Amino acid sequence: MYNTSIGSEPLLDTTLNGVDMKKIGFLLIVIALSSCFKKKFAGPNSYEDNFENVATFDALFSTNDGWNHSQITKSNSHISVIDTFAHTGLQCLQFNAEISTDELLSKCSLVKQKMAFYEGETVRADAWYYIQGSENLDWLFLMDIEEQATIGAGPGLRIAVVNNQLVLNSKYLADNTFQPEGNGIEIPRNEWFKLTLEIKLDQRKKGWAKVYQNDQLVIERTNFRSLPRDRIYNIQGTKGMYTSIEIGATANSYNNAVKLFIDDFSIKTL
Repeated sequence: MYNTSIGSEPLLDTTLNGVDMKKIGFLLIVIALSSCFKKKFAGPNSYEDNFENVATFDALFSTNDGWNHSQITKSNSHISVIDTFAHTGLQCLQFNAEISTDELLSKCSLVKQKMAFYEGETVRADAWYYIQGSENLDWLFLMDIEEQATIGAGPGLRIAVVNNQLVLNSKYLADNTFQPEGNGIEIPRNEWFKLTLEIKLDQRKKGWAKVYQNDQLVIERTNFRSLPRDRIYNIQGTKGMYTSIEIGATANSYNNAVKLFIDDFSIKTL
């Protein structure tokens, strides 16, 4: 489009329906550059705990580099340190979570925040679980890795139990990856088993995630966005990284209450 109202020389019109395209272009460049030069959060990229050095539940939060907080949403749910039962050593954590209801989701979990796992890295989380009883616990969630959110829940990946098998849930996509039908491996009940979540972090569709049970690969998802993009999530943006790990009954089943134990936890970049 040309404007010939000034003299005889054609001048390029930089407006479109009254909108200054130069200003829009400048703003787009600023946004692109700001995303390229984001300040990285200098948090740790590893943590481990065998729960041998604490005598009480409150002691889990007694140091600046320890666990940050717990999430216990129902009055009769609780977490305790026990010294009569363990996978290794003398102690482990016991989680008692009430049943979830339509009125209130039951959470009974331990959270480590202010960590730093970035795009391009591979992060691995391990923990030993013991789930007591044989009751139906469909959609019991055992482990969440996510980005901390100021309001509501942050986007991330979670491990759940469905039909007594492990399932990978993409929290921000509301997407699930089940084990192959007819070839799934049930989790053992009333005995210790090792749970491992390994993720190649990518904001595009080049990421992958693997779930292991007792070091046996049971779920593998490839070529998917394993990390939230730098975009508005609900009413807030993301940093395109994971900063939080949550273990325990991170969300309990709507079918039954649960008692489970956790020992020998670790998370790190590979």
